[in-house]
Amino acid sequence: MNIRLNKLRELLKENDCNGCLISGRANTLYFSGFTGSTSLLLIGIDKAWLIVDFRYTIQAKEQVFEGIEVVEIEESFYSTLNEIVKQNLIDTIGFEGQAITVTEYNRIKQNLTSIKRLIRFDGQIDWIRSIKDADEIERIQQAVLLGDKVFDHIIKFIKPGMKETEVAAELEYIMKKLGAKGPSFESIVAAGPRSAMCHGTATDNIIKNGDTVVLDFGVIYRNYCSDMTRTIFIGEPKKEMIKIYDIVKKAQQAALDGIRTGMRGYEADKIARDIIAENGYNGAFGHSLGHGVGIEIHEEPRLSAKSADILKDGMVFSVEPGIYVEGMGGVRIEDMVVLENGRIRNFTTSPKDMIII
Repeated sequence: MNIRLNKLRELLKENDCNGCLISGRANTLYFSGFTGSTSLLLIGIDKAWLIVDFRYTIQAKEQVFEGIEVVEIEESFYSTLNEIVKQNLIDTIGFEGQAITVTEYNRIKQNLTSIKRLIRFDGQIDWIRSIKDADEIERIQQAVLLGDKVFDHIIKFIKPGMKETEVAAELEYIMKKLGAKGPSFESIVAAGPRSAMCHGTATDNIIKNGDTVVLDFGVIYRNYCSDMTRTIFIGEPKKEMIKIYDIVKKAQQAALDGIRTGMRGYEADKIARDIIAENGYNGAFGHSLGHGVGIEIHEEPRLSAKSADILKDGMVFSVEPGIYVEGMGGVRIEDMVVLENGRIRNFTTSPKDMIII
């Protein structure tokens, strides 16, 4: 995985750094392969070190990519880090601005006695992860396909009279039974008027005949996330909900067909948003069209009305328009896709024709 380290080293050179400190779990996994909960990863121009405590020494040696030295702490993480920095003449260190607390920042300043400059990176390191390599794309594809199996199971399981929490528990049980590490976020099960809540996590609300039910869930498989949403109906849906479903489905398909490499995030978002507005639901689609997905459930790029992010081949993201009417209900349809050769390839195989249970 030297390609990943080399991309980060290019960022360091551009900013006159000769070292970078990684402590956030997502970037630690991406750049080192280590999955433990505690470590410091120091990446220099020619060498890299993963600093761990006794609990993780064996695991780290088994997991780290070639070219990364595993170092077990003696007194503390920062005293060990300080020795490595001094011995290797590293005097300018970049760090993850979004991952380091003020307390940790102060500890770095106090303990790294030979450091002349600390440079804060705000998102630049995360952006390296936005272009997925072939191994990542395959892992994400498998995660999405596992999610498809979960959906196939849950539509056979769900019945009127169940609580939303029962459905959420079954979702998370079956995904683990099928091989997932667990959910990639708290599963959303929102029925009836609660389906108008974009992030309506499960409650003791009883699912009834006539309800619209939004199911939004994902799995973690081989350290990568999936994310999907389907909206189903318990018994015959109201006429307006049928209309809304058809509009959302049309808007999503237009986005899937129309998104191209080189577009800005706001241009992609506009494809679906315009269709929803033209059909009388302007203002009822309050969230963005999509977001990057990978090691974390929300990554770069962003596909929103305000996003100037440029979409590139190798980016993986969700496409999830929705319409939400307070007091009645909501519909969202979400697939995960990758940009390849200028166009979208859809990972998600679950059906999008209206499902009535």
